[in-house]
Amino acid sequence: MTTARTRPDTPAMDDANRVVDAISRAFAAKVVGQDYLRESLLIGLLTGGHILLEGVPGLAKTMAARTIAQAISGGFRRIQCTPDLLPSDIVGTQIYDSSTHSFTTQLGPVHSNIVLLDEINRSSAKTQSAMLEAMEERQTTIAGVNYPIPEPFLVIATQNPVDQEGTYPLSEAQTDRFMLKEVLRYPSPDEEAEMIFRSEAGVYDAAVKPSPVASLEDIRRVQHTVRTVHMDPALVRYVSQLVHVTREPRRFLPQQLARLVEYGASPRATIAFCRAAKAQAVLSGRSHVLPDDIRTLAHRVLRHRLILGFEAVNVDVTPEAVIDAVLHAVRVP
Repeated sequence: MTTARTRPDTPAMDDANRVVDAISRAFAAKVVGQDYLRESLLIGLLTGGHILLEGVPGLAKTMAARTIAQAISGGFRRIQCTPDLLPSDIVGTQIYDSSTHSFTTQLGPVHSNIVLLDEINRSSAKTQSAMLEAMEERQTTIAGVNYPIPEPFLVIATQNPVDQEGTYPLSEAQTDRFMLKEVLRYPSPDEEAEMIFRSEAGVYDAAVKPSPVASLEDIRRVQHTVRTVHMDPALVRYVSQLVHVTREPRRFLPQQLARLVEYGASPRATIAFCRAAKAQAVLSGRSHVLPDDIRTLAHRVLRHRLILGFEAVNVDVTPEAVIDAVLHAVRVP
């Protein structure tokens, strides 16, 4: 009886499918290809999680974030991270008003529905940490006063590959706050040609502003539907076991891989897995989670949470290779 009550009814799923399809079409109208990016952004939006994007400049990361914000009629702010960016530039500050001889609070750009932190790893660690409270607590504190962040709230942070000049790797505490990490690749020749055709047709002109296809209330409603998606206890234990293997690699993985893992994933990975899997089910038009939903998300949930030793670089072993071994080590229920 409890399971039946927690499963979303057909009208709720139909409504969720309508909203997701509308946003997906709006995304595809502006961004060529990048299906995994669209999927990750939707998962973050529908779960309240945050997304970390890694890739070289020019892969439509900023356009993707702006397109999602325009599609849902939400507030959008872009913060260009630089080495001289201050925490107050993000969260806000108090300004002295000489006419009233008092201080007034000016909220920073983080107080928006969708916030793009462009090239987050070009800012200092102190500035990076300014986002922790906003991302985790959905609030900022200025002069001892708490200011709530509007809902829905999605942080999309982009970073250049850490081996590029002038970058600061994110700390483990910072990366762990991101639900998913998506690694963007170059477009195919056909996709790149389509980008040129759309550019010549004026699709990317600043004056062309598409109409919203969903409201903030629509997003909040679909978020509720995602939370009620059924996830069998066996699948929850499957997720927990996957994360456990990353913490005890010497017991489960081949020794040549296990010795390269310094630290495994935290409990946030298990939570992110379950929440993202429910959203993945909704994106697939289902009211229940399948094992494939979990396996599809494994790289995105774990790649930024696995800490590999320096030797991994020398032998050209990536986090994705370790994650594949983890998936192979745990029996699918």
